[in-house]
Amino acid sequence: MSTEDWRSPSAYNYTRNLSSSGLAWEFLRRDSDYRAGHARARSQARDEDGLAASVRRWGLRFRRRPRNPSD
Repeated sequence: MSTEDWRSPSAYNYTRNLSSSGLAWEFLRRDSDYRAGHARARSQARDEDGLAASVRRWGLRFRRRPRNPSD
């Protein structure tokens, strides 16, 4: 856990070098609704419909995995 004071502007200097997706993640991971939804999705990890709904709700995108050459 960080010992920096979250109220200090210097605690956020790292955000100056973030990409747009990195900055979006910094906001999203602090959102209480997102955190609650993430906890529910983790507890229902086998429920693909629930995961898909969560992805749509939050506008998340994931890189596709490379295809396995042996497929």
